[in-house]
Amino acid sequence: MKVELVTSLKRQATKILADLHVSKEPVLITEHGQPSAYLVDVQDYELMQRQLGLLEGLSRGERAVLEGKIFSQSEARENMSKWLT
Repeated sequence: MKVELVTSLKRQATKILADLHVSKEPVLITEHGQPSAYLVDVQDYELMQRQLGLLEGLSRGERAVLEGKIFSQSEARENMSKWLT
């Protein structure tokens, strides 16, 4: 992973962005020697957001199963028919 100082980002934003678009490698921005932010390509960010949404849905489903909040197929079909008609 590439690391850049925030001052470098201020001075060379165009070059850093161009490199990011080519390499698709996130850039860690530091301030005063400490990590401050990640700079990522828009497509990569959007992909991560979709993946996170899927993982959250799986987690909710797993939690519902563990808590016994499940429906039979006929109950699920009946509940979903309200939205699908």
